[in-house]
This record gives sequence, C-alpha cells and structure tokens, in this order.
Amino acid sequence: MSVLGQRPDRTVITYGTFDLFHYGHVRLLERLSRLGSRLIVACSTDEFNAKKGKASVVPFESRAKVLEACRYVDRVIPETNWAQKRDDIRRYDVDLFAMGDDWAGKFDDLRDLCDILYLPRTEGVSTTEIKRLIGASCVQRRVAAAGR
Repeated sequence: MSVLGQRPDRTVITYGTFDLFHYGHVRLLERLSRLGSRLIVACSTDEFNAKKGKASVVPFESRAKVLEACRYVDRVIPETNWAQKRDDIRRYDVDLFAMGDDWAGKFDDLRDLCDILYLPRTEGVSTTEIKRLIGASCVQRRVAAAGR
C-alpha cells in the first residue's frame, strides 16, 4: 500500500474452481485485492473441471455469479484450459499472478510475463473437506434410515 493507503496500481489474476464458496475463498480474494488495483478471477468451467477429473457441486454460471458479487473481485473470466494463462496475462496486462500455495512452483514458467505469488491457504477450511463431510453425513443418514 502507498503512504495514502491506496492499493498499488497493478492488475492481479488468480484461477480456481471456487466451488461451495466459503471463508477461505473470501480470505484469498481479500488478500489478493490488497495487492493491486484490479483483481481478475478466472473461474474453471464445468467442462474444464471434467478434463481435470474434477466435478463441482455448483454449476459454472452460479459460481461465476457468486464471484462477481464479491466486493474484492473486479472481473470474472472463464478458465477453459491450462494454456490460456499466458494469453490472459497478456490480454489483461497482468502484473501479478497469484495462487494458493498448494500450487507452489507449478506456474513459475510465467515469471517471464509477470510476478508470481503463492499465498498460504486458510487453515481449517477447504472445499474438498466440506464435500467429504457432506458425503459422510449423507451416508450416516442413509445408514440410520436403513436401520429403522
């Protein structure tokens, strides 16, 4: 931040699925928004998630709407393939590419285009864990119902 408390004049971009939007997502987007004057979020489409072997609970259009409603996000774009990152960085004049540290080192090849930052994940919350807990709860209910 500058002396006046304004965000630095730079564009930040991040990528993700943002399924079952939760506090960890909010915290990541808030931290990223402080690093620049514009935050672009590339949200993985359902088709791209399928190619990655992932399935989201919430459809792409709804996930994109939630991201658009987040006050920290200036623009939402679809992520449709792995290779688009280079084009996006050029197209949107990105200064900083940032991801959670679970991706550390995976995008260092983009350093010739912009700065790269891997931020620590929020402890105690993850979409994978939420899905696991929901699944376990559903199984427990089915078992309990079958035992009646």
